[in-house]
Amino acid sequence: MNVAIIILAAGTSSRLSNQPKQLIEWEGRTLLRRVVDTALATTFRPVVVVVGANKNRITPELEGLPVTIIDNQHWQQGLSSSVKTGLAAVYLTQKEIDAVLFLLTDQPHVDRGLLLQLVQVYEESGKGIVASGYANSLGVPALFDRKYISELLSLEGDQGAKWIIKNHPDDCAEVPFEPGSIDLDTSQDVERFLGL
Repeated sequence: MNVAIIILAAGTSSRLSNQPKQLIEWEGRTLLRRVVDTALATTFRPVVVVVGANKNRITPELEGLPVTIIDNQHWQQGLSSSVKTGLAAVYLTQKEIDAVLFLLTDQPHVDRGLLLQLVQVYEESGKGIVASGYANSLGVPALFDRKYISELLSLEGDQGAKWIIKNHPDDCAEVPFEPGSIDLDTSQDVERFLGL
């Protein structure tokens, strides 16, 4: 099964006073490096990293890694622009994919086991979407069958994968992932998470 991974890392971290959340260090690695290492620990390829707002600061973290880095020059237009940019990069490197798996950089507890479970549930359930369940809702990490690619490409503004999950509840399977509810949007969130 050909599953591509897209890591969305183009955001500006506007509420973190000039510190890109992708570069927050936890247990000896930045959050960006951590999620990329997790993706590379699977057999799913390609692994695409979408950079944007802080590309000059975060791209050095990816040096020497077997990932496709793509610059979303329209990151100001919202999350949808990163989804589209990531899908374009997947298509350039691997035209025959069965599904695509979206990851964020600010979910530090995502591990290889969760990614394998999402794909396993996809294979066994026959559902076109497999999403992580936390905080009484479904979200990313989430996997989409290739039949949803055109819908992903039609997202606008700050619509992300969650919008499509909401639109297709009958075609969606859930993998419980309570640690997904950790939010790292503000300095207070980060301090709480790091135990400072």
